[in-house]
Amino acid sequence: MPVGTQATVKGLTPRQLEKEINARILLANTYHLWLRPGAATIREAGGLHSFMRWPRAILTDSGGYQVFSLAHLRKVSEDGVEFRSHLDGSLHFLSPEKAIDIQRALGSDIMMVLDECTPYPVDAAPARESMRLSARWAERSFGRWRTGGPEPADMLFAIVQGSTYTDLRRECARRLVDLGAPGYAIGGLSVGEPRELSYDMVAACEAELPRCRPRYAMGVGMPAELGRYVALGIDMMDCVLPTRNARNGCLFTRAGKIMIKNAAHARSHVPVDERCQCYACRNFTRAYLRHLFLAREMLYSTLATMHNLWLYLDTMRRIREAIIAGTLPDFLRQSGPSGD
Repeated sequence: MPVGTQATVKGLTPRQLEKEINARILLANTYHLWLRPGAATIREAGGLHSFMRWPRAILTDSGGYQVFSLAHLRKVSEDGVEFRSHLDGSLHFLSPEKAIDIQRALGSDIMMVLDECTPYPVDAAPARESMRLSARWAERSFGRWRTGGPEPADMLFAIVQGSTYTDLRRECARRLVDLGAPGYAIGGLSVGEPRELSYDMVAACEAELPRCRPRYAMGVGMPAELGRYVALGIDMMDCVLPTRNARNGCLFTRAGKIMIKNAAHARSHVPVDERCQCYACRNFTRAYLRHLFLAREMLYSTLATMHNLWLYLDTMRRIREAIIAGTLPDFLRQSGPSGD
């Protein structure tokens, strides 16, 4: 899922996302949109779909991860989390119930429960306490969600926490399964832990989560890692890497990543990736993109973001085809470490 934090994927129009890249679903950020422009403003506009003119699906996170990143500005309690805005220092309080109310005002198709994301590394005792708090918050979130009726039109995903402790991950997953959620996310990944440890935590959760529900690994990963997560039972992923790296001059290809500012590309009149069918690769060369990047032209960010997102979504398309053809192991071998 491309990340559109502020109800926009930086550098691209909704039409480009839909027509050029064929993104089926975007992720937007509850924390940022709640603080600016405000949930009421977006509700008055008819919800996020109307506000940002996006006709396809939208997933919103609960804001828990953003509050986690504000360690010096927050205070966590059983009731929820009190924090100061990174924008103006104003004081706010976010409870599990309020996170649901905000997301309903935003009109997202898939909502996430409020959870607490622990840092890495963290000792087992505080990790256990935090995981069980997140599980209790999830129960409250589902209580609020179901006040909309026995079968709400939107979907709410539970989030498995437990840091890097297999027993805590499994305990959390088993507890959340009892909620009968439409889908399950695995949170607390990509917070500094070794990648193999991230895979281990996903595997621990997969053993407990129902296979008839989508599983979502939050905040992952590099292109070569996507197939590995899918092989571990993951159906959905999001990450800022393709868009953020694009703006910073890092472009992904099937052969690995390139830094477009490097002098080697100054007179390279070939596409970023000759096997890529994105608009940027069909029409422009590495030399041109390097020129735009060094000249700080806005067009660079548009073309680079378009390319990186196309490569990510094309990778997922090829994974789906490999699953259908029964050739996923071959795909994983071919897209090994060089593809990162």
